[in-house]
Amino acid sequence: MTTVTLKGNAFETVGSLPAVGSAAPAFELVKTDLSVASLADYEGQKLVLNIFPSVDTPTCATSVRKFNESAAALKDVNVMCVSADLPFAAGRFCGAEGIDNVDMGSTFRSTFGADYGLSFTTGPLKGLLSRSVVIIDESGKVLYTEQVAETADEPNYDAALAALA
Repeated sequence: MTTVTLKGNAFETVGSLPAVGSAAPAFELVKTDLSVASLADYEGQKLVLNIFPSVDTPTCATSVRKFNESAAALKDVNVMCVSADLPFAAGRFCGAEGIDNVDMGSTFRSTFGADYGLSFTTGPLKGLLSRSVVIIDESGKVLYTEQVAETADEPNYDAALAALA
């Protein structure tokens, strides 16, 4: 269990992020076209998991935009933005914003939040995901993790991008 805050109020998550150097937990997420993406689909390439509560909030939307911009310049790196948003909402957001360099993955049919230790178990965001970044290498090992301590804050983009070098 990890404690993070939302506007200074403490809330718990179901567990902790996977340890750096460990094998990333397998996952299946539903993309905007309703196809299923799995960790195995990204084997041989680095993968950035940009995880957040909902694309319908300003900070979450900003993280998608920033990783979309960064991803365009990265070779052999994929970015998967992960939330409990339905694929239709994620697709609508990407279409309206011109987002085309990242994949969007919905957890609505998966155990991703529990497997990665990120589902809120208390507070108004209970059932949604804690804002985090997980970077996975070409062989499925965790290279970098950040669970943002204050949910309203953005992740450390520079540190995440440096981990890809």
